[in-house]
Amino acid sequence: MQSSQAAIIRLDDVERTYRMGSETIYALRALSLTIDPNEFVAIMGPSGSGKSTLMNVIGCLDTPSSGRYWLNGRLVSEMNDRQLAAARNREIGFVFQSFNLLARLTALANVEVPLIYAGVPRRERHERARHALDTVGLADRMLHRPTEMSGGQRQRVAIARALVTRPSILLADEPTGNLDSSTTEEIMNLFDDLHAAGHTLIMVTHEQEIAAHAARVLRMNDGEIVADEQMEPRR
Repeated sequence: MQSSQAAIIRLDDVERTYRMGSETIYALRALSLTIDPNEFVAIMGPSGSGKSTLMNVIGCLDTPSSGRYWLNGRLVSEMNDRQLAAARNREIGFVFQSFNLLARLTALANVEVPLIYAGVPRRERHERARHALDTVGLADRMLHRPTEMSGGQRQRVAIARALVTRPSILLADEPTGNLDSSTTEEIMNLFDDLHAAGHTLIMVTHEQEIAAHAARVLRMNDGEIVADEQMEPRR
């Protein structure tokens, strides 16, 4: 591992607890983790293992109950909601299983949405959205709406939308869960290309074949990382 100063993500003894009556539920238990720039990491584990909670903490959607979390050298575990939202918008690109596209908008307009919230001028929005769609191989589908696209094309639009803000990290939650096997391979090849281009990717999946695309696999159970495996390079 590189030094903590070089790490893009560092969690030290992070816990996330919830109260249910008189009982304390531990979603994360004293979890420590370092992820360096340009790593491709898959997170696996059974339902209730804590992998979604870990993704929410990394993505600044949730805050630790205790412990410390640094994102790109900034201590985010002590930020307020406004600061968390700013860090999330600046540092994180999200890709979801269900795409979360706006049906009435074209692919180009969907990709522009995060830039509108960021206050990016119209001409620059267009240029950056076009470039992001070109990056994911959809230069010829920019003016199509989601209903006019296949599942794989819709997920590519979602990936372009995640990339358009130029985030430090791409977080993908079961990104191939709604896709058939051939489309799944197509999307995973795109993730491989993005990793090769220098992006840091963190992906939750329950499928070993999908996790095999990552260079590192974290296995979780009962709120803990029980295995941290370096994978053999894919041929």
